[in-house]
Amino acid sequence: MTQDTFRLSPTLTGIFSAVCGLTVANIYYAQALVGPITHDLAIAPRWAGIIVTLTQLGYGAGLFLIVPLSDRAENRRLILLTMTGLVLSLAGAASSPSATAFMLCSVSVGLCSVTSQILLPLATHFVPPAMRGRVIGNIMGGLITGIMLSRPLANAIAAGLGWRAVFWISALAMALVGAVLWRVLPTYAPEQRLRYSALLASIGRLLLDYAPLRRRIAYHGILFAVFNMFWTAVPLMLHARFGLGQGGIALFALAGAGGALAAPLAGRLADAGYTRSATWGAIGAVGLGALVSGWAVGAGWLVLLAFTAVFLDAGVQTNHIVSQRVVYSLNDAARGRLNAAYMTAIFLCGAAGSSAGAALYSLGGWWGFALAATLLCLADLAFFATENGRSREGTPAQPPG
Repeated sequence: MTQDTFRLSPTLTGIFSAVCGLTVANIYYAQALVGPITHDLAIAPRWAGIIVTLTQLGYGAGLFLIVPLSDRAENRRLILLTMTGLVLSLAGAASSPSATAFMLCSVSVGLCSVTSQILLPLATHFVPPAMRGRVIGNIMGGLITGIMLSRPLANAIAAGLGWRAVFWISALAMALVGAVLWRVLPTYAPEQRLRYSALLASIGRLLLDYAPLRRRIAYHGILFAVFNMFWTAVPLMLHARFGLGQGGIALFALAGAGGALAAPLAGRLADAGYTRSATWGAIGAVGLGALVSGWAVGAGWLVLLAFTAVFLDAGVQTNHIVSQRVVYSLNDAARGRLNAAYMTAIFLCGAAGSSAGAALYSLGGWWGFALAATLLCLADLAFFATENGRSREGTPAQPPG
């Protein structure tokens, strides 16, 4: 199937959504399995965190080094190659005889899990601009669900079959996903043929040329940092304050997955021209959710805390989707590099948030997180208020550079 005859149907949108969710989940399995992995591979407790860190570093490297290739290489081939690498990496992690082997495979798993960040911009090439936000929202709904369900799913499988089974089952799932993509993906060959070094160098030029790109990185970078602060600190607090074990924490994470329901609505709001309103509401919702969570924890109201988790997640996902629509609309020929610049920066902000979350909780309790998160959101709102444009976002701020 060629790019001239291909049209993205609702069924294919659903397939793309499921693929993105299944693929991105691989980044988060190790977070739920740190205990059994470190025990089985005789990793010292002080090095346990490196298991998660290496996977995330691999993903960050893939965002910067692989995703920009979608502006130069034939996309179908690039996606199938990354899927093949992911299958082999997962199988390697599952069969690792030593800590060193597992850590090398962890980097590779992260590196090859960027398939979803190639597939999502590709999908927007095959829909009219007026439907772009809706498609992004629908596909991102699957991706977000994959993130939120990855930890409880890994816990459930590991409880019955051991931690290695999680990676074996995922390797099989990725092989099946690859077969489906081989059947349904069209060929898509970008017209430009920049050298790889020039391709990477041009990412910096895009950051200079497009003010909306810089602003969207700032808006969502702050919210994603808050998101990671919350989900890093909340398991520690749930155990200490409410006495929850792994099962209870997993159920709480499932409740938070309800925020994924906001994704399709966010896409429709962006298509209808409500990008600014959605951004105001999203940042405000995250700040309010963080503040209310402080009172919920102090009063011992677990149900209210679960509602604030849904509220916070919905705000983060709404802002992410409207931001992606803005970024993808800046320059069709540079969509892969725009996505690489946006996602790499967002990922770095999220990594900083993960580190800060545990530290804030350790130093100031849950209010340490709640107050810091609220202040960050207020700063985000203040910066957003300085934006001048009153028209619909999504058109280039400057001519393509």
